[in-house]
Amino acid sequence: MINTQLKQQLTNQVLLRVQQPVQYVGDELNIIRKDHRELEGKLCLAFPDTYALGMSHHGLQVLYALMNREPKWCCERVFTPWSDMEEQLRSNNVPLYSLETFTPLCDFDVVGFSLQYEVCATNLLTMLDLGRVPLRGKMRTMADPLILAGGPCAQNPEPLAHFVDVFVTGDGEPSLPLVCKLWRKLKGECERDGLAEGEEGVRQREEMLARLATELSFCYVPRFYEPEYFEGRVIALNRTRADLPETIEPSVIRDLDGIPLPVKPVVPYVECVHDRIAIEIMRGCPWQCRFCQSTVIKRPLRIRSVDTIVEGALESYRNTGFNEISVLSLSSSDYPHFEELVLRLKEVFNPLGVNISVPSLRVNEQLRSIAELIGNKRRSSLTLAPEVARDDMREQIRKKIKNEDLYEGCRQAFRRNFESVKLYFMCGLPGERPVDLDGIIEMAETIAKIGKEERGRYAKVTASVSNFVPKAHTPYQWNGMQSRDYFHWAHKYLRSKCSLRSVSVKCHDVETSLLEGALSRGDRRVGDAIELAWQRGARLDSWNEHLDAKRWWQALTDVGIDIQQLIHEPYQLSDRLPWDHVNVKSGRTFLEKEQTRAVVQLDSMADAQ
Repeated sequence: MINTQLKQQLTNQVLLRVQQPVQYVGDELNIIRKDHRELEGKLCLAFPDTYALGMSHHGLQVLYALMNREPKWCCERVFTPWSDMEEQLRSNNVPLYSLETFTPLCDFDVVGFSLQYEVCATNLLTMLDLGRVPLRGKMRTMADPLILAGGPCAQNPEPLAHFVDVFVTGDGEPSLPLVCKLWRKLKGECERDGLAEGEEGVRQREEMLARLATELSFCYVPRFYEPEYFEGRVIALNRTRADLPETIEPSVIRDLDGIPLPVKPVVPYVECVHDRIAIEIMRGCPWQCRFCQSTVIKRPLRIRSVDTIVEGALESYRNTGFNEISVLSLSSSDYPHFEELVLRLKEVFNPLGVNISVPSLRVNEQLRSIAELIGNKRRSSLTLAPEVARDDMREQIRKKIKNEDLYEGCRQAFRRNFESVKLYFMCGLPGERPVDLDGIIEMAETIAKIGKEERGRYAKVTASVSNFVPKAHTPYQWNGMQSRDYFHWAHKYLRSKCSLRSVSVKCHDVETSLLEGALSRGDRRVGDAIELAWQRGARLDSWNEHLDAKRWWQALTDVGIDIQQLIHEPYQLSDRLPWDHVNVKSGRTFLEKEQTRAVVQLDSMADAQ
């Protein structure tokens, strides 16, 4: 319980405007002050979830370091407050503020949101509202900050089109500085002429946004594109200005090695999901799994050199003191110099007592030697993502792995003191059969038995089963989701087949998956449901204790959306998709060919039954 006097002191401290902004390169390290008079602009990076999750996101650290290297820009951070903090801010009439200087969001030039997962949509609205920024873009003037968004969920920007001024797809490192600098230049022109208010202010902002969209080809400004509907679905997206492009190109880094690593990451005061140094070794993936959005949107494949990675990891260690280093990519063991990299990292960091973590291992012949390569006394678990367990289904999803490689890799891991294995699978994929679900349990139990053969007791194996959600820009984007009843049946079936106590089956929440499907497949009308659900209390819905799925289904119904059509009915190849105006490498033609091949393979699987 906080006393009234102390509460008022804290409130006054938050409201106090700091005259000299601070750049934090670490909560406990190297606080560097910048001269406020020389600043061109202020950016706040906004992560629409809690601090513990946001501070574990590598992309936020990358962009934070990047923008704070700009000599005339100050970059700060903000996260979604927990429900009790939101209540305190509202009851004390305190705006949501940045962590570094307690600056309200409305006082920044640019607020940039990282959209990592769909069910955080209402968190964006909470942050805008608490930060005293008008919710809808068409209500803002040049006195309001530019609301910018990127990340995986920007691949279908339409559900949040009402609330975000500009979406950027592709790589953030080249695009973010350009957007910020151009917007500040445009804002400066308006300030010289006088910032307008009311309807004139709205028109002034619209003109500046049009200039932003025409000068930067990777910027999608949704207010200049009007969707056209027929029988409940989008059939066209019509430009309201002829000088804007019909489709938006992604921002792409050609030389990943030329982008500096964030070697002075912010060190949190509190425990986060990932308390470790993260080093991105490769961007993109050499494989083309049909269900995977990341492999499509992160093309082309780009790598960092071994020297850059090792030097960056060592400098990060000296600046933070973390005792674990994680090498990041979509498929780390496909890094072309993987063995050399791991050996170099172990040579440098083993004497320092620093653990080397290698997530995202691909199941291939190399897996047989990885346990020996990365194993150490502190590591006890191996994480793999076979996705499915049968060869014909793997062929259908284009995940070409072999069970013998997986089993032998696990055997070698158990011989080197690894104690457990976590496996990631999906259920509800197109053409899934009961035998595919049987295979999940058979694989998990086979690994547990291999553990007994090598260590004298059954190994602990966790089969983590997610529910398939078709995502934009994948060959499966035309597919619908399985029904609620099917997912519940599949989860129950999997658990009933499990006979070993050391094997556990963990299934993702069905309602969360269905909501993810609604938000990822939706068009601009879904934005009205997002706002209605938020007004009715939707907050922090990625947390199970907060999600009220009935509130969402009612909101979608109340704005006139056919939920069955939105989530479960497939699109035809000839249909216009809500996200078709956002381009990706290889384009829609490639995706259509892959979907057609997948359908042919499904027919062959059905004939073989």
